[in-house]
Amino acid sequence: MTREDLADLSAFLVVAEERSFTLAAAKIGMSQSALSQIVRRLEARLGLRLLTRTTRSVAPTEAGERLLATLSPALRDLDASLAALGEMRERPAGTIRINAVEHAADTILYPALRTFLPRYPDVRVEIVSDYELVDVVAERYDAGVRLGEHVDKDMIAVRIAPDLEMTVVGAPAYFERHSRPVVPQDLVRHRCISLRWGATHGHFIWEFRKKARELKVRIDGPLAFNAIDLILKAALDGFGLAFLSRDKVEEHVAQGRWVSVLDDWCPRFPGYHLYYPSGRQPTPAFALLVDALRFRS
Repeated sequence: MTREDLADLSAFLVVAEERSFTLAAAKIGMSQSALSQIVRRLEARLGLRLLTRTTRSVAPTEAGERLLATLSPALRDLDASLAALGEMRERPAGTIRINAVEHAADTILYPALRTFLPRYPDVRVEIVSDYELVDVVAERYDAGVRLGEHVDKDMIAVRIAPDLEMTVVGAPAYFERHSRPVVPQDLVRHRCISLRWGATHGHFIWEFRKKARELKVRIDGPLAFNAIDLILKAALDGFGLAFLSRDKVEEHVAQGRWVSVLDDWCPRFPGYHLYYPSGRQPTPAFALLVDALRFRS
């Protein structure tokens, strides 16, 4: 159906319901002659007479009655749908799907949702924690959350967190059996607990920086997980060293359950960004969530 067809059918509906070209023309806001021409054009296109016209009245023919019976509820449903969309502008609704790494979901997204969702009860949010760098378009996500350096250039990226500072930690019991590393290269002789970085990317490589010097170390050890909380538990139990964000370790370090090492080598990464395709028109609900997550220093 073309836009012209829809416009002509809408005009026919008003005439058939009003039983008058004069009243229908006034209701639509066009001249009676223009409305009459639209109906004749529709009749010619269908090859059927839809209205019987006399000097005093207008009435649907049998074909017109059948079309009216189908058309009237269909156009009213369309009007109701459009009205519902208008209400979404005033009362945001719908489902928002986000793919995020576990740490961002735990420390950024969920704390924001605790405030956001009570304000917008018709909005549903689905968060899938995944360390794989997924294609958010192909996987039908509304957005993804990754560190700034991992966001593709063709995406709109909104910073939602400050820079991320990393640190290497181990339990005191571990350092009773092993010497403390002094430089990142020493880690190859240590038992380290690694993060599994998705099915296609293997294990997370530990990156270090000191002034202009940068080093990447492929570590080895007895355990690998794709969940940060399990890495944390294993390191607390003395199974090896862990490379974690400072917000995850500072309380344990302060209470003596962990010892941090290589502090002068530990880098800061560009903080988490929420990203989504530049060509996608955000829904009102999504736009509000983006604004709620936006990092304000």
